[in-house]
Amino acid sequence: MNLFKKNRKIVIQPSPPSKSEPKSMPESNSLRLKLEENLQHIKSSVGESSDIVFREIKIGNEGNIKVGIIYTEGLSDSVTLQQIIMETLMLEIKESDIDLELTSDSAVLTTLKDFALTVGELTEVSDFDQLFTRLLSGDVIVLVDGFSTGFIIGNKSWEGRGVTEPTAQTVIRGPREGFSENIRLNTALVRRIIKDENLWMITKEVGRRTKTNVAIMYINGVAEKDAVDEVTNRIGRIDIDGILESANIEEFIQDSQFTLFPTVFNTERPDTVAAGLLEGRIAILVDGTPFVLLVPALFVQFFQSSEDYYQRAVMASLIRLLRFVAYGISILVPALYIALITFHHEIIPPALLVSLAAQREGVPFPAFVEAIIMEITFEILREAGLRMPRAIGSAMSIVGAFVIGTAAVEAGIISAAMVIVVSITAISSFVPPTYDIAIAGRILRFVFMGIAASFGLYGILIGVIALVLHLCSLSSFGVPYMSPFAPFNLAGQKDSVVRFPIWKLLTRPSEISKNRIRQRATKVNFKKSSHSKRSQDG
Repeated sequence: MNLFKKNRKIVIQPSPPSKSEPKSMPESNSLRLKLEENLQHIKSSVGESSDIVFREIKIGNEGNIKVGIIYTEGLSDSVTLQQIIMETLMLEIKESDIDLELTSDSAVLTTLKDFALTVGELTEVSDFDQLFTRLLSGDVIVLVDGFSTGFIIGNKSWEGRGVTEPTAQTVIRGPREGFSENIRLNTALVRRIIKDENLWMITKEVGRRTKTNVAIMYINGVAEKDAVDEVTNRIGRIDIDGILESANIEEFIQDSQFTLFPTVFNTERPDTVAAGLLEGRIAILVDGTPFVLLVPALFVQFFQSSEDYYQRAVMASLIRLLRFVAYGISILVPALYIALITFHHEIIPPALLVSLAAQREGVPFPAFVEAIIMEITFEILREAGLRMPRAIGSAMSIVGAFVIGTAAVEAGIISAAMVIVVSITAISSFVPPTYDIAIAGRILRFVFMGIAASFGLYGILIGVIALVLHLCSLSSFGVPYMSPFAPFNLAGQKDSVVRFPIWKLLTRPSEISKNRIRQRATKVNFKKSSHSKRSQDG
């Protein structure tokens, strides 16, 4: 199909050279006027890499204009390159009435831009830094002989994982879509949920060598402007060779570097990100990873699942309470068992004490050593199950724990009660929906076990107080980490440990957004209509 109209003739006349202004030498980073010099500089800079394709063609009615096309094989769409760019420049432009004549004036570039290059994304480039960044990102570079300005054609296309179900944060009821490694696909998934013109996005390149695209998304008027500026400034100050995953960004921007607890929330679910944006949070999307960061992050947020808002309020509240109880069990139960067996026998009921004493009669190790052996063994089995192929990983963990536990009890190395305690603790550590908060509990478990073996219940009590003080001292982008508990906020309790019905959640969290109004609707009291009453009367 001919893309040019034949009822007009566009002639670009050469402009006379200026005699008053001498030619200035181009800067080292700027494109040269000669096409051969530009191509040679690009070839030498990329080390004659075989995946960087160079193609020189001639365009115009007389074929007197030399054009260089450069792209990265495997990152650019070859179909678009051949059918839209190459075919248009080499064939259809000759069949049209457009007459291009080589000139030092920029009218040739304007004509190519306005009439020849029929692509959506087209920008000009005049320096090598921008050229290399876009070339190695999959775009096509078009350079014209005699001009120190070229074109960048958006033509990124590479094989990647599409939209699949999240693997780390699964739900029974709710969307099955998960983020992928393509940042543009991820932003599209968020925009498909929030169709609001106030959903703004700031894009930055982070990493001197990887030049990773990082997108900052927020809802203007809902997110705090100071928080958005703080996020932008922290990301802008990152100076490193490369960013390979969002965890690299997280380590740079988190408030406290020396804490076990995560102060930046991450998720691979678009609905979770959309819910966070609607509350006034800020999303950070990193190219090359399906995990998106959300800030500010609160302690209670790590015990909340997106499925909580897709179930009835009573059921969601009970499940949340169960998560907090399970997290406490995973941290404190081994320590409590060690303290009772070692120091506080009088607290244990006599019948249970006799049973425990009979079980431990032939065990050669104290309770603390028992617990350490079993906990380390289970951690090894857990990591082995994660790293092994999925088909046998879970089976190996279950069978390994069962066989080792049974054999240890029969051999008299470990008591049966200790196996029960460690098993309950291990199962409880899987209950929190967020992996990062579970890791903190696994580490704290060993700390409390050591305190219990040294000081008993008094040490555990002091350790809990110290832990609460540490949590209260943390913050996430200026927001207290333990909100809405400390400082206490009565309105925030509606969506913390328990969840009130959706129609009761009228306001956003005051710690995150000053735009408090979330909804104005109230619960509708559905009564039987007059029609149904008449039907009953009839």
